[in-house]
Amino acid sequence: MPRQVHYNAAEHIASETAKDPFLRPAFSASNRIARFTWNICWAIFYRLSPRPFHAWRSMLLRLFGAKMGPHCHFYPSSRVWAPWNLICADQVTAGDGAEIYNPAPIRLGSHAILSQNSYLCGATHDFDDPAFPLLAYTMEIGPYAWVCARACVAPGVKVGEGAVLGLASVATRDLEPWGVYAGSPAVKVKQRNSSNN
Repeated sequence: MPRQVHYNAAEHIASETAKDPFLRPAFSASNRIARFTWNICWAIFYRLSPRPFHAWRSMLLRLFGAKMGPHCHFYPSSRVWAPWNLICADQVTAGDGAEIYNPAPIRLGSHAILSQNSYLCGATHDFDDPAFPLLAYTMEIGPYAWVCARACVAPGVKVGEGAVLGLASVATRDLEPWGVYAGSPAVKVKQRNSSNN
């Protein structure tokens, strides 16, 4: 099933904004101001907070519109591009350097783990359109899924419940529940035992 575009910049930003389409902003002024404000908060209050202060960082994300379940562990150098597009169930972990690029909503299920320097990429560009507009997709990381260190999930890809995306792998297609994937592009290498979850 083809992925559905959640946000197409060409439908929201007038072509008169700039003659050269590569110079047009991809988002509204209010969106850019909100992200600027969040980045200041991240640099001062989030990034510099002590490692055990997970509740503090969850509170900061909530202040900017994130829906955070209880006992989430977001580490100080984790990054969230737009907190208002983040939906987390309980016990979600984002390790140091994990990055969530979410111009469209991204949902993380209960006990989902994003390990160090993993990357969820929620947008790309329409390279067949001369205006090269940004296209953003909703994404879902299922309960008990694990995106391992340095692994990347491409725009619009769904990571099924309990799926594992191995070290430095790249998911370009949906990952089946409880499957273990490795490589670039990632391929299924085995089925995970789900009996203890």
